[in-house]
Amino acid sequence: MISNQNFKKLSFLVYGLGLTGKSVVNFFKRNNISRFQVWDDTNRDLYKNKRPPNLGKALKRVNYIILSPGVTLNDQKLKKRLLRYKKKIITDLDLFFLLNKSTKTVVVTGTNGKSTTCKIIAHLLNKNKFKTVVGGNIGTPVLNLKIKKNFFLVIEASSFQLAHSQHINPDYAFLLNISNDHIDWHGSVNNYINSKFKIFNLQNKKQFSLTNKKLSSVFKRRNLLGKLIVPNILNYKKIKSKIKNPYLNLDLNDENMSFVFEFSKLLAISAKSFIKSFNNFKGLHHRYEIFLKKKNCIFINDSKATSFQSSKFALQNTKNIFWILGGLPKKNDKIILGNLKKNIIKSYIIGKNVKFFKRQLHNKINYFVANDLEKSITQALKDIKYLKKSNNVILLSPASASFDQFKNFEKRGEKFKQLSKFYARKYI
Repeated sequence: MISNQNFKKLSFLVYGLGLTGKSVVNFFKRNNISRFQVWDDTNRDLYKNKRPPNLGKALKRVNYIILSPGVTLNDQKLKKRLLRYKKKIITDLDLFFLLNKSTKTVVVTGTNGKSTTCKIIAHLLNKNKFKTVVGGNIGTPVLNLKIKKNFFLVIEASSFQLAHSQHINPDYAFLLNISNDHIDWHGSVNNYINSKFKIFNLQNKKQFSLTNKKLSSVFKRRNLLGKLIVPNILNYKKIKSKIKNPYLNLDLNDENMSFVFEFSKLLAISAKSFIKSFNNFKGLHHRYEIFLKKKNCIFINDSKATSFQSSKFALQNTKNIFWILGGLPKKNDKIILGNLKKNIIKSYIIGKNVKFFKRQLHNKINYFVANDLEKSITQALKDIKYLKKSNNVILLSPASASFDQFKNFEKRGEKFKQLSKFYARKYI
């Protein structure tokens, strides 16, 4: 077991040198930990003096392997190489929890809403004079954060991080929801669910476990020790109208807010203070981001919606939609519109998987194959001009990953905003 006492006596291998892997290396250097090596399958020059001549021997000899979240054991080459050392594998989150016993921690996971919920929690804490920092999958790796005494640390944890973690035990654990996502990475739905439930596995009776009604039955079957809290969305809706915030007035964030409302009670934050805290809250970029209103048209950037389940939130909360979608669909994902069809006037398919989206939309809604963002925006604006409807919404909610055309969802969202502002001036 790692502890502050024996930490410098142990040896480590950091596998994967992305943002997280680099944060681990920098953490070791700051703390004068010299007994570590590094490995990256593509970047052989980074920290070259720490790269072992023989990976197999290094894996066998070290005490712990710190695996970056982007590395999957479902890759057959990696599986063969690493699976025999599975008990040695930990993550940057494990290092933090093992070496920071006194920090108050809130860990948030789930398929949808993680980042927004983390921002909502941090906003609430800061407004009520709790010193707070946010990190993990939401941006800054936890080992790069500067945390002082009596701070709250709010961590967004992805299933990639949790899959290999062994020592996470947050004071407050949020599992928002689970739907099919990243199944190709995890290998099965069961593996994906198990990774999410790791935030509860090591909690004790003094710690709190928040999850929805559906997942609470799984929690109970597993005989977990944390104090189970199942948020009731109706409790939040009783006070929702008192929050003077157009973004939070949408139904889009009701589930997230119901979790945070229950959390506020645990910290003895009054309902009055809760309501007051959110009057000036602003949502994250690329999550149902209303960034442009011009005459009869609203532009919404929901680029973070990388599965249909994520896009459903925007489609449910919007009318007269000119819907831009497409990219790399998630494994086993399906577009089941049902009553959502009435909210959509026309759709525009982008990306390199046109056949998939045509099959999904065929005989359901009207679609146009645009292939790229520029063509989708210009065609939508032409259609709006021709149809002469009012209160139109051009919505980018791709229901798929961005990697076929963009580096990440942020780049996709920024490009959409840039093109929308340019062509809105030309057509509206």
